[in-house]
Amino acid sequence: MQAAPSSTALAACRRSDHFIRIFPKPMVEHSVARKAGEGLMSDRFHRNEAGEEKYLVLHEFIKEARKKLNHNTWDYLVGGTETETTLARNRAALDAVALRPRVLTDVSRVDPGADFFGHRIRMPVVLAPVGSLESFEAGGGASVARGAGAYGVPFMLSSVSQPGIEETAEAASGPKVFQLYVRGDQAWRDDIARRVIATGYDAFAITVDTAHYSRRERDISKRFVKTWRAANTGMDVQAALSWDDVKRFRDTHRIPLILKGIGTGEDAEIAVRHGVEVVYVSNHGGRQLDHGRGSLDVLAEVVQAVGGRAKIMVDGSVSRGTDIVKAVAMGADWVGIGRLYLYALAADGAEGVRRLLEILEDEVVKALGLTGVNSFAELTRGHVHQGAPMVTFPNVHSAFPLLKEGY
Repeated sequence: MQAAPSSTALAACRRSDHFIRIFPKPMVEHSVARKAGEGLMSDRFHRNEAGEEKYLVLHEFIKEARKKLNHNTWDYLVGGTETETTLARNRAALDAVALRPRVLTDVSRVDPGADFFGHRIRMPVVLAPVGSLESFEAGGGASVARGAGAYGVPFMLSSVSQPGIEETAEAASGPKVFQLYVRGDQAWRDDIARRVIATGYDAFAITVDTAHYSRRERDISKRFVKTWRAANTGMDVQAALSWDDVKRFRDTHRIPLILKGIGTGEDAEIAVRHGVEVVYVSNHGGRQLDHGRGSLDVLAEVVQAVGGRAKIMVDGSVSRGTDIVKAVAMGADWVGIGRLYLYALAADGAEGVRRLLEILEDEVVKALGLTGVNSFAELTRGHVHQGAPMVTFPNVHSAFPLLKEGY
């Protein structure tokens, strides 16, 4: 077992400003204006009072999404590969971390904001790339862009979601990232990169954990072939992707590069040596390699390997505000959510995404304050304890126990 990174190393990682030096841009605020005297969260939120909003707790989005989605799309949303062990381990890794609260500190002004490539965002949360967003709501990536922008966090557009690069960029009012599945030759990749840069995306992500498409048994058992899968070509190109391709992209295009799908400290070290600006710890939501580790179990060795030379992002069954606090305390700069915002997208489009993020922020603010800090920057490795006993059997919805009780 590798030693946990020191609090000094984690702090250095968060202080790293080489993105601003390499890709300078003025800091842009992305926060929705609040009423005078309201503070970071309204008094109504602080008192846990119900308002007139349609959604008040996160699991209500899940219930509504289940009503609106057909069985095939629902299985795509909640399922994993083969035994779905990696999916369950994502949740188990989060549940095995407990928070260590400090008391008698002034936490009357908690600010969950963070920086993202020259933007000030409301939380260190990024809406992760998901294929075929239009299957969940007709507006697809454009609706996600509007919801993310209305709230004030970045989103990532998958190359296998609609509408495309330009149309989604037009719908965006905040920071945005494009994510590529490499399915074409160098000229094809260069053309996409030029379009992404020309339309003002803040970073470019390449997914690296899809050399082979996994066996999704929920689909296979129903003899269901996704329309977006049937149209895909170039999987042989993805399978042949190598570090040489990463180097070429980094040398050719002037845009911050994210590698999504890093699962070991060894690969994180290689990524940093190749000039990658963001190491994205992910196992595709448990949809690719079965019997892999949960993402949070991978995070410590990646933080140690990176050593403050790049930013770190992590996703994998992140479902509650406490999950975000745990991940940042353990060294992540940003935390990706995927399934969680898809429930909101299916339930209520762009407005659902905005509202879900608002509720999630309330959970985050309370978790930070009750842990004894006023900001994510104050979190350290000392605020978490690994090896806590499990109290629920991990599954895709185990973070929402009230679902089982009919709430």
